[in-house]
Amino acid sequence: MTRFALTIEFDGGPYMGWQWQDHGPSVQGAIEEAIFKTTGEKTLVYSAGRTDAGVHALGMRAHVDVEKGLSSFRLMEAINAHLRPHPIAILHCEEVADDWHARYSCIGRAYEYRILNRRASLTLEKGRVWRVGPHLDADAMHAAAQILVGVHDFTTFRSTACQSASPVKSLERLNVRREGQHVIVEAAALSFLHHQVRSMVGCLVAVGLGRWTADDLQAALDAADRSALAENAPPEGLYFVRAIYP
Repeated sequence: MTRFALTIEFDGGPYMGWQWQDHGPSVQGAIEEAIFKTTGEKTLVYSAGRTDAGVHALGMRAHVDVEKGLSSFRLMEAINAHLRPHPIAILHCEEVADDWHARYSCIGRAYEYRILNRRASLTLEKGRVWRVGPHLDADAMHAAAQILVGVHDFTTFRSTACQSASPVKSLERLNVRREGQHVIVEAAALSFLHHQVRSMVGCLVAVGLGRWTADDLQAALDAADRSALAENAPPEGLYFVRAIYP
């Protein structure tokens, strides 16, 4: 038995999220099916994190145990061949120690949220960004975002369906920058609550539009109440960027 670590890119649009679902297709299901077609083995693919329906990944990390004698390159090539035409690609595959775990060995996760700040409708980036028509003040968004950095009770920014044992998380980084018409929000932490990034982005957009001040964001955080949330940003702008390991 060999444990392989996978680096995965995917368009989350067609899927109900990473994890197997009874009511629709999943990224995990598509990859496990491709591995079965490659090896004839029923496997479980463990990921560094779960994603909601419509959320994308640039560098999701996962692992799988395979009995069949294959090199990492041959396994990657075969999985990719069987994944077509799914919008999922294995970017890298390598052998790892038997005790390496995509989720439990991970010491950090990074997400990126992409906003296209223009009045015109989406064309090439439809399903891959959140279009916000009125001008966003990215500098004000970045300044306000620093309120959320550090250890806090993030109940306000937590989905009611979140299964985390505690709403307290340590947010390492939350940066906002403008690149032309795009406004990019970068978030990094050991782990995140369900909907935390999307909820934080929704509130930062309220700041960028001038509907909220930094004080309003502070009040929402202090409220520890989901009803204090400004807005939950849509999933299509969110990307799992990378998982960090020792």
